[in-house]
Amino acid sequence: MTLEIIGAGFGRTGTNSLKLALEQLGFGPCHHMFELRDHPELVPDWEAAANGQKMDWQQVFRNYRSQVDWPGARYWRELTLAFPDAKVILSIRDPNEWFDSVQATIGPFMEAHGKHDTMQDNARAEMQYKTIVQQVFDGRLSDRDYAIGIFKKHVEEVQASIPKERLLTFAPNDGWEALCRFLNKDIPDTPYPNSNSTKQFAERTARRVETN
Repeated sequence: MTLEIIGAGFGRTGTNSLKLALEQLGFGPCHHMFELRDHPELVPDWEAAANGQKMDWQQVFRNYRSQVDWPGARYWRELTLAFPDAKVILSIRDPNEWFDSVQATIGPFMEAHGKHDTMQDNARAEMQYKTIVQQVFDGRLSDRDYAIGIFKKHVEEVQASIPKERLLTFAPNDGWEALCRFLNKDIPDTPYPNSNSTKQFAERTARRVETN
């Protein structure tokens, strides 16, 4: 098994919906940050990457056909070199909406690194904080103008670096048609997935707190 799809878009750009869509189209399993929540044995690889160690990306993604979201998106350049035949999907959304979503969801989880109730959550939060907050946003993820500037620059860099025939810039409301055309797949007769909205994230987090 090898990666056929590389998701270069930042988290909170509809990546979980895209994960579900790719799996429905036959590109599963799809690696997403949720994989680290559900399979903590995967975290050490990403800790190594965050610490600058040389990575065997074929080994990291040996059980996956596609990848979206962080932490993979942090290493989009490396992945496009490691998997030269893989297509690249750059998920996007309105930058201000993206910032607000981050601050209401994953931002607080990462900022609370070292303060979570379980070792598993702390390990994941520590890795995400280093990989995303420090290395992508220079410790300024909560600075709206700065973070949005990084977001926009990232979109421009991916679009300038990946050949057009290999890249799809994709917003969630583009739906099945654009995605299936890019991947040469038939359009399913079911609605495009809509998962992990800010509201859904908050409700899921609240349920976890109540059960702990």
